[in-house]
Amino acid sequence: MRLEVRKGLGGTELFNLLDEPWLPVRGLDGSREPSSPNLGAVEDVGLRRILLESDRLQDLVVDLPTQKPAILRQLLLPIVLHALGRPADPARWTAMFRAGAFAPDQRRKLADYLDEHHHLFDLFDPVDPFGQVAGLCTAKGETKGSALLVATAATGNNVPLFSSRTEGDPLELTPAEAARWLVHTHCWDTAAIKTGVVGDPQAKAGKTTGNPTGPLGQLGVVMPVGRTMYDTLLLNVPSGPPPLSDDLPQWSRRAREGRIEGSLSCATPAWQTRPARGLLDLWTWQSRRIRLIPEETPAGTRVTRVIVAAGDRLAPTPADEPHTTWIRDRPASRTKKTGKTGTTVKAAAPTSERPRRHQPGRAAWRGLEALLAVDSATTDDEATATRAGFRTSALLGALSDMADRMPEAYPLQVELTGITYGNQSAVIEDVFFDRIPLPLIALDPDGIVYGSLLAAVEQAERLAAAVNNLSADLRRAGGSEPIPWDKGQRPGDTLLHALDPVVRRLLAGLRTVGEDFDQSERGLEAWEEKAGRATWKVAEQVFSTAAPALFTGRSVSKDGKEYTFRLSTAETNFRDRLDAVLTRRAARRKGR
Repeated sequence: MRLEVRKGLGGTELFNLLDEPWLPVRGLDGSREPSSPNLGAVEDVGLRRILLESDRLQDLVVDLPTQKPAILRQLLLPIVLHALGRPADPARWTAMFRAGAFAPDQRRKLADYLDEHHHLFDLFDPVDPFGQVAGLCTAKGETKGSALLVATAATGNNVPLFSSRTEGDPLELTPAEAARWLVHTHCWDTAAIKTGVVGDPQAKAGKTTGNPTGPLGQLGVVMPVGRTMYDTLLLNVPSGPPPLSDDLPQWSRRAREGRIEGSLSCATPAWQTRPARGLLDLWTWQSRRIRLIPEETPAGTRVTRVIVAAGDRLAPTPADEPHTTWIRDRPASRTKKTGKTGTTVKAAAPTSERPRRHQPGRAAWRGLEALLAVDSATTDDEATATRAGFRTSALLGALSDMADRMPEAYPLQVELTGITYGNQSAVIEDVFFDRIPLPLIALDPDGIVYGSLLAAVEQAERLAAAVNNLSADLRRAGGSEPIPWDKGQRPGDTLLHALDPVVRRLLAGLRTVGEDFDQSERGLEAWEEKAGRATWKVAEQVFSTAAPALFTGRSVSKDGKEYTFRLSTAETNFRDRLDAVLTRRAARRKGR
């Protein structure tokens, strides 16, 4: 470790991310449950403490949910993977996970790695600042306000709703804040036109166009989360062969290329479009060329000006990207005639996949079909081969293979994060975040819980449709048109919101079911009873708006047939739909 005292950019003090307390973390409260109401104390620590004391820490505490996957991917996960390597197989991964903490030899390897690479993590190093290009500048020496880094701050066309700050208001970022938003920008930056800088041969007229969003902005991020930071790190490091020799984190790649070039650093303004060489390269992808400009103020070192230019472009999103689920598009098979006999054969259509994005306003449990799509084997069945489907993330897929080796009733959580961009992805419209409990046994497609959860989610959607149909029937009886699905809030949306805590309790409760059919059935019966009460509560609100004229109703001719809409008919249809969805509840009530 280098101990000499040096000055950073602009004569400011150096700020080493390994040692300086720049990341707020929450300690354990003794329960080791991530959902415990008795939250542990929050303190600021550096990367070294997080890694070496990960078994005593619960989680990161971030300014915006999208910062968490950025910090994990840009720093914590690649350090663990580069220092310790990947567990060779599921058995070794399971042994590490069950240990609950890094073994003494692993802790020594981590500590040695951090000491060896200590000089590469200085935020304000004058020669090789972390995640930046030293000396980055424009032809005219222009800079922009530090709000350019902050997703929630007003800058340019990106003006968040109800923002209390304008672009003209200077934003002073502490070194800790600047570091968090730096890695966030590499992962989530908008696709707006970027500043052209000296040394970028592809810049024209002082700007660079065609920039995509940061790599995470093209995904619906899915991250498994455990009881401790140690568990979370392991849950996000898949087992497998060691990384390729040229698969390096950006700090090691820069150092190696710098040695080849005979310089201290090889970070330059030039960028390229290329595929990732592996997980380490992918996780630490430098999608922008950035320079933080610190200055000394009465309050201490602050970053008020920055330069954000075009960076490397990922082409394409690799199929082994571990932090997203996938949509599988299967084009219909085409037929062709072969040979003199004109025999008709079916030509196999290739399966294409694309990352699945999260839908704003849609709870995570409503996408369980994609999260639980662990069986991605191909099939010869024609109906399946032509139907679009899903593939779960590589990490959840690996957990499904190891579920029987994991601690019983382990409280696995899954965090879903994403950003919705607008105006050609040049502005941020919305940030998506949700966190749900996910029973490990649900990842077994042959298990009881798997089918039970998917059935419950389908029931919730069908109940919402039933309430919407009730509303539509009553509006037709009154001479109005139904509420369009894409305009205004329909009563089904209100019901889904009311069912949200019920579904989450079901997810948490099914952890302990195992293969006990009776216990699973009791849980589903309780779910149907609560869902039925919630549905009737919303339906009663719809009925309360019915005018007296709805008792007599109205007749409508359509396609040569006459339909009569009245209150009594709407209620009868609604009851029938409710019984068709909640079959257990209906059977129990009829048996009374």
